[in-house]
Amino acid sequence: MPPTPAASMDPTAMRVARLLPVFLILSGMAANLFAPEPYMGLPLLAAAPLMGCVVMRTRTSIGVAAAACLASVAIDLRIGRPLPATLVDLGVVGLIGLIGMWVNHLMSRQRGHLTVARDIAEATQRAVLPSPPERLGSFTVAARYEPAQAEARIGGDLYAVQETPFGLRAIVGDVVGKGMGAVPAVSAVLGTFREAAESAPDLRVLAQRLDHALERDCPAGEEDAQCYTTALLVEIPPGDGIVTLLSLGHPAPYLLHAGKVTQLEPTAPDPPLGTGLPEAGQGTSDTFPLPPDATVLMLTDGVLEARNRHGHFFDPTATLSRTRVQPKDLVDALVRSVSRWTDGERQDDLVVLALSRTPAGQQKADQLAVRTQWTPAPPPLCAPNTSPALSPATYGNQQES
Repeated sequence: MPPTPAASMDPTAMRVARLLPVFLILSGMAANLFAPEPYMGLPLLAAAPLMGCVVMRTRTSIGVAAAACLASVAIDLRIGRPLPATLVDLGVVGLIGLIGMWVNHLMSRQRGHLTVARDIAEATQRAVLPSPPERLGSFTVAARYEPAQAEARIGGDLYAVQETPFGLRAIVGDVVGKGMGAVPAVSAVLGTFREAAESAPDLRVLAQRLDHALERDCPAGEEDAQCYTTALLVEIPPGDGIVTLLSLGHPAPYLLHAGKVTQLEPTAPDPPLGTGLPEAGQGTSDTFPLPPDATVLMLTDGVLEARNRHGHFFDPTATLSRTRVQPKDLVDALVRSVSRWTDGERQDDLVVLALSRTPAGQQKADQLAVRTQWTPAPPPLCAPNTSPALSPATYGNQQES
């Protein structure tokens, strides 16, 4: 059954809205009993079923309409009003109740259509932007996506992360545009990334394939402004203690380690994807050291360009520096901070993706815990089963060929 309009309110407003028809009936009865002039309570009694049909489900609203009619008749009989006047009062309250139930029916149909549209949007989001697993190899992963258009459930920001023969590879991007109009570009970029990340020898080649796919699947035309896409490509080779970045006009990521927050600025960002410029994917990637317990945090400009009521931009550094270095904690705290900064207003799509390398000792402990949890206990006569820094790289640039 589709939800009522009150279901979209906060719990306090919902309770008040559902009590309002009862309050109107009681107020109408009191007004008819004690007011110096007749018919003082009739507008209140008539308003009760109309309000009930707006904030309540159909069966409950019918009960409210019946209660208002009975209250009107009972009060008229109590004060000795003539039969014609009693019938008029009953007709007024009953007619408005019928109008309210008709409005309730129309709203129920609209809510049903909206529910179907939401289900389709959610299915589209799961297909285009599936939630990444919490663990990928030696990495803990957390991601959060918040569309600017809440009812759309999907928009112009994108992300993906997967294990490849070259190590862990990830992308965070932002289509110029938001809402459903940006979905074709998002689909083209992510579909190509999932395939090309497995075979592209380096990030530069991967960027070139993404650029070609975007130009092919989202050609310039009436909707060309929805095709340009900034992107950040990330590669973390296994066991090297480094992270390689290639920025295509995208905000720089953050490195969190030992209580410090460092923004990993690119040396020379490439132009965004889909611009048709030959320089796309031709630049240099940047390599930074990645300690075993460090976290790489990637985000879109929906975070950095969020403004408060005074027009000031949001700075994520303060939130990141005082949050525990756990990917899920970081992502949740950052999204909450942005929401508080903007007073809950969604100004743009936003994506936050955190990758944290698990130290070797903790990884073995986690694996042992999983085995202990899922492996049946051995028979009593059997002996129980027993199981027995990365040096940082220097900052520099890596020319990929």
